[in-house]
Amino acid sequence: MSELRASSPIPQASPGRDYRRNQAEIDLAVKRVLESGWYILGPEVGAFEAEYASYLGLREAIGVASGTDAVELALRGIGIGPGHAVYTVSNTAVATVAAVERCGATPILVDVDEATGTMDPASLAMAVAAGSPPSGARPAAVVVVHLYGYPAPMDEILSIARAADLCVVEDCAQAHGARLDGRMVGTMGDVAAFSFYPTKNLAALGDGGCIASDDVALATRIRELRQYGWRDRYVSAVPGLNSRLDEVQAAILRVRLPGLDGDNARRREIAARYDAGLSGTAAILPLARAGAGHVYHQYVIRTRRRDRLIAWLRDRGIGTAIHYPVPIHLQPAYAERLPRVVELAITERLAGEIVSLPMFSSIADDEVDRVISAILEWDGNGGDPLGIPEHSR
Repeated sequence: MSELRASSPIPQASPGRDYRRNQAEIDLAVKRVLESGWYILGPEVGAFEAEYASYLGLREAIGVASGTDAVELALRGIGIGPGHAVYTVSNTAVATVAAVERCGATPILVDVDEATGTMDPASLAMAVAAGSPPSGARPAAVVVVHLYGYPAPMDEILSIARAADLCVVEDCAQAHGARLDGRMVGTMGDVAAFSFYPTKNLAALGDGGCIASDDVALATRIRELRQYGWRDRYVSAVPGLNSRLDEVQAAILRVRLPGLDGDNARRREIAARYDAGLSGTAAILPLARAGAGHVYHQYVIRTRRRDRLIAWLRDRGIGTAIHYPVPIHLQPAYAERLPRVVELAITERLAGEIVSLPMFSSIADDEVDRVISAILEWDGNGGDPLGIPEHSR
C-alpha cells in the first residue's frame, strides 16, 4: 500500500472520483450539449429515455427533474390524489413519503423485514386488513422501496396488493440494475421511479430522475404531467408541474448507462470483500438471499455501538453514513401526524444500529482492506464489542 493511499481519507461515497474515471467522455458529452443550443427536452433526453427503457426491457421511460418528482408523478399518473391512502415504509429517504403527500394522498407506514430493511409483507397485510386510516382516505396504492440496492419481496407484496385492488409503484432510487429471480426491479409493479442523484449506482452530476412503465397510455399521461399538463404547447389539458430532466444530465447518463452492469459487478466484488473480511466479527452483515441480485448501493452493517464505531473510523480517516438515522414517522415534520395502523418496532430498532461503510465503484481494494482492518481492530480491542443483542439476531 502506498504511503499516500495509507494516509488519504476514504470517503463513504465519492461522486468526484467516479466522474474522473470517465471524465473525457462526460466532458465531451457536456460540450456537445452546450454547443447544440438545445438544453431542455431535446435529443439527449429522448435518446436516454429510449436507451434506459431498452435496458429495463420496458416500452417507456420518462425523464424528470428528480427521484422525488419521479415518485410523485408515478403516483399522479396512476390517479393517486386527495382522498387516497398509500402504503409505504418509514425506513427510507424522506423523499418517498414527501412524494406521497405532494400528491395530496395520505401515507400509511408499515414495518420492514429485519434482515433486509425492505417492506415486510406480513406488516403490509396487517395494515391492509386494518382498513382505512382515521382520516377516511381510501387505500389505493403501495410504494415499495428497493432499499440499499436490495430487491424487496415483490411476489408477496404484489399478491397482497392485487387481492386488495392496490396499484404498486416501485421506488428504485437505490436499485438500478438489481434483479429478483432474473427480473429487473422496476418491471414488476405498475410503474417504477428512479433517481439519478450523484451518489446513485446510475448517477448524473446533478438532480435527475426517471419513471418507467410498459403502459404506453400511462407514460403519455406522465409526459403531460411533467410539463404543466400540456398536450399542445402552452395549453394545459390537465393540471401539471414543471419537472424535466435537462439535456446535460441526460447526456451524462447516456455515457454512464453502458457501464452500469459493470459498476454493479464491481460493487458486488467490494461487498464480497467486506463479507469475507468481517465475517468473524460480531457485526450483522448485509443479507443476500438466493435469487436476489443485490447491487449494493450501500453496504450496511449493524452494531449496537454504532456511534462509537463511526467515531473510531472517523479518527482513522474513514467516512461512514447512516441511511437513515431517524425513521420518517419520528421526524419533527411527521411525528404524531401520520396515521399509525401497525407497529414499527423493527424500523425503530434498525435506525439505532445501522451504519453504511464506504461503497462506490471506484474505491480501491486496498482502501476496502483499510476499512476492514480498522473494524477488526475495533472488534478485537476487548473494551467495546460490536455485538448485537440476542433478540436482534
